[in-house]
Amino acid sequence: MTAGPVVQTVVLNWRTADMTMQAVAAAHAAMAGIAGGITVVDNASGDGSADRLRAGIAAAGLDRVTLVETLRNGGFGSGMNAGIRAGLPDGRLPDYVYILNSDAFPAPDAIGLLLAHLEAHPEAGIAGSHIHGPDGDPHVTAFRFPSLAGEFEGAARLGPVSRLLRNRAVAMPVPDRTVPVDWLAGASMMIRRRVLDEVGLFDEGFFLYFEETDLCLRARQAGWQTHYVRESRVAHVGSASTGMKEWRRMPEYWFDSRLRYFTKHHGRAAALAATGLHIAGGALWRLRRALERKPNTDAPHMLRDMAAHALRWRPDRGAGSAGAPLSPIRGTDP
Repeated sequence: MTAGPVVQTVVLNWRTADMTMQAVAAAHAAMAGIAGGITVVDNASGDGSADRLRAGIAAAGLDRVTLVETLRNGGFGSGMNAGIRAGLPDGRLPDYVYILNSDAFPAPDAIGLLLAHLEAHPEAGIAGSHIHGPDGDPHVTAFRFPSLAGEFEGAARLGPVSRLLRNRAVAMPVPDRTVPVDWLAGASMMIRRRVLDEVGLFDEGFFLYFEETDLCLRARQAGWQTHYVRESRVAHVGSASTGMKEWRRMPEYWFDSRLRYFTKHHGRAAALAATGLHIAGGALWRLRRALERKPNTDAPHMLRDMAAHALRWRPDRGAGSAGAPLSPIRGTDP
């Protein structure tokens, strides 16, 4: 049995069985020499994914890999929580949980570098990788926490506004070294089990988007830092499960998650103010775009849909656990 800290890698599948197997194979290679195992969660795909994953795992002879099937697709956080709660097949509790997108492929040393970083930095509760596309182009995955000013800046996209609010912009320039950040995209993220014991798992009220933002903020409030580890590299296709690149309009669950985040952490009034500022900034951007004949890069009817959603949205919208602490991880919410 491999000695040292125990890591549970969790990979979530939804109707991308072939790509998920590629991610699992890459993670399996990157787990060499690391104690623990890999949990693959099929999030009620309903397309035969579970059978293909089971057959693929057996055919590849991947040891330390187990498959979990959920009864419903409760979203990213719900699926990841199901895998974390399942724990390791040999009954051990992990010291760290590593979550990996089904369209993300860690370099052979990527998981080990995250583990080594957390072992060397006790102040860090969460660490994430440098994410890049298949051709090596860096992806923006390091962020500041959303704020009212950040909403306006991100929607306005005007030079003077961005310069004035540069320290409030949500998206950060891609770091060229390992640094603390507010939050990271969850494509490749390692979390201390102690953090999850203290603050809970993912809030299952977020179907998709903002769940990792919420988790990193809860960790920050409990005194833990989140670190971007530049040396840990993971290739990422992006939007393979969500189909985001082909969206014609923003889906309802994106608006739900955004308002849930602002309401949960800043209150209903701040959530409505954030929406108003986003719409105001977006209106400025549309005026500039019309005057300068710039191409439209936003989803159709974005501002109209955002305003309509805010008017009908209820603070209690969204089912699921709000991220209550778990102790131990293999337990269930109290």
